Amino acid sequence: MPNIKSAKKRVITSQKKNEMNTAKKSRVKTAIKKYNAAISANDVALAEQLLPETMSVIDCAMKDGIFKANTAARKKATICRALDSIKAAK
Repeated sequence: MPNIKSAKKRVITSQKKNEMNTAKKSRVKTAIKKYNAAISANDVALAEQLLPETMSVIDCAMKDGIFKANTAARKKATICRALDSIKAAK
């Protein structure tokens, strides 16, 4: 445990940041899970409705520094590919 006042403050602020970052990452995971559930249920209408919302959540996480740009792009490309494959199957 730190003894210096500024070090104590850094511990507290880093804990708060860690909690916020974990919550934002969890929001991304939840949005992707909802989207993947719609894809696995072959519900194209729901998947098309969830796509912009999921993209937005991923973009916000990237903007906040939770994900790097390439990671966000990979996640977005993966969910788009899933929708395209389900559309092609029908």
